[in-house]
Amino acid sequence: MDKKVPYAYIKGDMYADNTLTPKEAIRLCALGTLALGPRHYAALANAVRHFTGHMLGPSLDLMGTSIELLKYEGLIEAVDAGDTEGEAQIRITESGLTELRTLLTAGLRSGAAELNKLLVALKFRFLHLLDTEDRIAQVDLLIELCENELARLDDLRHYHAGDDGFVVDWLDHEVGQAQSRLVWLGEFKKTRSV
Repeated sequence: MDKKVPYAYIKGDMYADNTLTPKEAIRLCALGTLALGPRHYAALANAVRHFTGHMLGPSLDLMGTSIELLKYEGLIEAVDAGDTEGEAQIRITESGLTELRTLLTAGLRSGAAELNKLLVALKFRFLHLLDTEDRIAQVDLLIELCENELARLDDLRHYHAGDDGFVVDWLDHEVGQAQSRLVWLGEFKKTRSV
């Protein structure tokens, strides 16, 4: 008997510019966690909630992605019939590994600061699961994103250079953080991404 797949699952959930949505951040976290090794359902749910909650705090945008949906899509499967408490461990499938790679190599949206903070952390958490070429491409993507952020902040700082108040001080701080991040990413690429 064929299962009907809802249109949303066929269409995919990425934004039109091939960047990740909040829902896909959860999928990335769940699939990446299982790529590190099988877990019980509750342990996986707790691990996803712990990581995303500590990166962003509680967020309704990040809730609602069911692990059952990952099973339905064939991205995860039960390892065995269950332990003494009746709970089976689940693991990532080959299709799940393919989806994980797609999610890990997706772009990041410029200006989506809070979501990007989580997505960058997830990329670094699971970057070692990619091959060398994909790792380098992801670090290059992060460097480009940081360069764009720095250019935007620098432009804003110059525009408001003569303003009263403290916005220039705050922008100097933000520019300094972006510059430090750019230097760090360059060093990371040289020493850790290959």
